[in-house]
Amino acid sequence: MLWLLLSLLSAASESAKDAFSKKSLKRLDEYTAAWALRFFSFAFIIPVLIVAKIPHIGSGFWAALLVSGILNLATTILYMKAIKSSDLSLAVPMIAFTPLFLLITSPLMLGEFPTTLGIGGVALIVAGSYILNASERSKGLFAPFKALLREKGPRLMLGVALIWSITSNIDKIGVQNSSPIFWAAAMNGSLAVILIPIALYKAGKAPKLKTAGLTANLKSLAPIGLFGAFMHIFQFTAISMAFVAYVNAIKRTSILMSVLTGHFLFSEKRALERLTGAAIMVAGVIMIAVS
Repeated sequence: MLWLLLSLLSAASESAKDAFSKKSLKRLDEYTAAWALRFFSFAFIIPVLIVAKIPHIGSGFWAALLVSGILNLATTILYMKAIKSSDLSLAVPMIAFTPLFLLITSPLMLGEFPTTLGIGGVALIVAGSYILNASERSKGLFAPFKALLREKGPRLMLGVALIWSITSNIDKIGVQNSSPIFWAAAMNGSLAVILIPIALYKAGKAPKLKTAGLTANLKSLAPIGLFGAFMHIFQFTAISMAFVAYVNAIKRTSILMSVLTGHFLFSEKRALERLTGAAIMVAGVIMIAVS
């Protein structure tokens, strides 16, 4: 059951990453934060890779890295946009839909078939997302769903969840053709390089990025990458031991941690309502994991 512990550690790391990202996004644009996540994650993984040594690279590695790089470029930017534009306690729970989407993508891509108990998990995820905005119920039966989709953050995070249901399977292919540490380093390093021109373009000029972004906010940017590195190391090691859907399901307990973080660190409102909805969503995710 080592994969279970690693998945929980990945969840805690992801929640910490979200907190530091939300804090830095009060002063920075999402492209600088996205680059910082990938660059500093890469920087913190490299010493671990040196100790672990470079593994044999399988024939499927480069194709997996290319596809993962393209898709994760989108998710990295969308994720930062989502938590910048909405409360953590509203945007982050939407990633609970990743295991739901994985029920479709994993059988097609990896031949991993969860049992029928997963259907109950799907129902709980949908019910939990409804309760996130239960106070809107007085405006109509479907008002909580409509209110949720009116928010930019949850909409963007649903897109992230959908893409992650694909990249999670590709990550397993990448790990199987290298090693968890090497895959984490390769993915974060390639994305850091790709994001440089995008961040520079969005910032306008390189000197502006340097003074307003990196130098002045290094203390808040570096922890994003540190916890991002921990998250990937734990996650990729776990998926080398267990089904992708199961690892990602347990990792989604980060939702509860982020809802609590949003309330206590960022004074986000309607904490009980959102915590209840998030807890039900996580319960659904766990049902899928044990199915």
